[in-house]
Order: sequence, then structure tokens, then C-alpha cells
Amino acid sequence: MINKTAKNIQRKRRTERVRFKLKANSSRPRLVFNKSNKYLTAQIIDDSKGITLVYATTFAKDFPAHENSKKSKAAATQLGKVIAEKAKKAGLSQVVLDRSGMVYHGRIAAFADSAREGGLEF
Repeated sequence: MINKTAKNIQRKRRTERVRFKLKANSSRPRLVFNKSNKYLTAQIIDDSKGITLVYATTFAKDFPAHENSKKSKAAATQLGKVIAEKAKKAGLSQVVLDRSGMVYHGRIAAFADSAREGGLEF
């Protein structure tokens, strides 16, 4: 069985490897999805300028999800819709998904599907 530190090291290596490839080979901004123990966050980053263009989180007071589900699949779906709306207002339609080394499953898949439905292309 793999201990916690080895799992974290493997995830960080995966994250750095994928992020390096995304930065080097893409002219599109990165849509970064991150999950903590309590909340979900998403941001669109322009790596050429090193700035965040759009940011959304379930921690925000105006987030439409229910208070007890700030990290559920339903919250991820809502977050995908919110980030897609904000991206459209900022004039962005094409991005590259950076899943931060996590498996494309569950909350990440729900987030990505709702962002695609909201009009983002990746």
C-alpha cells in the first residue's frame, strides 16, 4: 500500500509534467480546476503574461450552491457554469483544461461538462 506522502509526491510530479506541456504547447489560456477539503476553485490563467483572467470559487458569498454542498458534484457543475459565464464576459471561448494532476472523474468531469455546456471549448 502506498503511504500518503508517496501519493502526494506522485500527484505533484504528474501536475508539474502536465502543466509544463500545457504551457509549452498552447497559445490558449489555462483553465485550472482545484479542490480543497472544503471548497472548489477554478481560474483561467494567461501564462504568457502571468495573470489570472477569470476566477470563481464555491467560497464566494454569491455562489448559488447550497451551503452544505460547497464541494459536491452539484457544486462542481454550478462552478463550471459560473466560470463559463465569466469567461464569456471576458471574451474568452477557447481554453485548455488543467486538472492539477487529478483523475478526470467525478467532480472534475462534472465541472468540465458544465463548462463545455456553458460555451467553453477545450
